[in-house]
This record gives sequence, structure tokens and C-alpha cells, in this order.
Amino acid sequence: MYEATFRIEGDGVYATLTAKTDTSVELWCNDHCDLLHIKNDTSEEILTDIRERVGVQDLVRQSEEVVVITDDCLKQHDENLVDEFLARHDCLLLPPLRYENGAKSCRVLALDSSNLTACYRDLASSEFSISVERKREIETVGHDTPLLTLDGLLPTLSPRQREAFITAYDTGYYEIPRQTTTSKIADSLDIERRTAEEHLRRAENKLIEALIEYVV
Repeated sequence: MYEATFRIEGDGVYATLTAKTDTSVELWCNDHCDLLHIKNDTSEEILTDIRERVGVQDLVRQSEEVVVITDDCLKQHDENLVDEFLARHDCLLLPPLRYENGAKSCRVLALDSSNLTACYRDLASSEFSISVERKREIETVGHDTPLLTLDGLLPTLSPRQREAFITAYDTGYYEIPRQTTTSKIADSLDIERRTAEEHLRRAENKLIEALIEYVV
């Protein structure tokens, strides 16, 4: 069995709404409605669009995260769907769909790697702008072993947060004693020191919140 993650640029209204923001949306489709997990939502713009497009049954808000149950399924309102391509090549979609930075990420399963390749080529030859984020072979799956691995448990960092965190790590910011400063990290990224510190804190907070339950 093989798994691939396809990144499709500008596919769908949620992808468009997340462009040039730190907001991400995860979507679980239930045909009659959707469950949405919105992270880092700093404005009401995306919720307003959801209300107008598919309606909202209920929502729960905590800090910068919102869980929404919609009135309708997005499939009924969005024409840019990959379902027909997946069915054509005997591929399965693994929920949730993830929208961030103006793109949609789809985790896709197939029994044969050639099916994933054919599906990718079919999508690429259409109006979709697509790339492959990762691809792996799944050799065995125990009855009590989820398909999700550690990369599925880790939070999604924005491009700037990821860049700041990796730069900090690579330049020795987390060594004892520290080998660099946030000022030097900011210079490497060509941004202000306070901006670099903000990206770094947000990245650290996301990683800590995702992992803390496994170390306490």
C-alpha cells in the first residue's frame, strides 16, 4: 500500500481564504455536513464566508482555534473537487483535507504506486496546479496501529514559522550555551528581530502544545 500527499494550489474556497495568512482549515466531510477545525484564525472573515456559503450549525471557540459544524457539505457548493480523479485511478482520500497558504493538501492511498502516479499526472494535466509533498510505502498496518505517524501528530507551522524555527535550530539557538541570537536569526531571514521572535514563539508554542500530553 502506498500513501502520497498532494498539494493543490488555489483549489477551493477555503484555500483561497487562507492565502497570505497563518490560518489553516482541516475539513472532515460527512456528505450532509462538514466538520471544520480552524487554527490561528485572527479575523472573522473566514467564519463569515463559511456562514454565507454552507451555513453554521454550531461552533466551539478556544483561543485561536475554532471547531465548526456546517449546515451543508462543501461538495454541494465547490466545483473544484478531486474525487472524480481519485475514483478514476482507484485511490482513496484520507481525511481530513487541509487548507493552508492558499493550497489544499490531500492524503491519498493506493494499493499500487502506479495508481498514485497516474492520478497525479491526470490532475497535473487538468487545470490543477499540483505538487507532491511526500510519498511513502506502508508495508504493514496492525489492527491497533493507526496510519497516522508522528508527522501526522505534529502541528502545521506557517512557512515563516517553519523557516524561523529551522534557522534557529541550524544556527545553534537551542544549544547550551546558545550559539546565536534572535537578532542574528532575524538578519538571516531579512526581517525585524521582533518579527523573528514572534514567528519563533508561535512555532515553539504549537510544538509544545502538540507534544506536551506525551511527556507528562
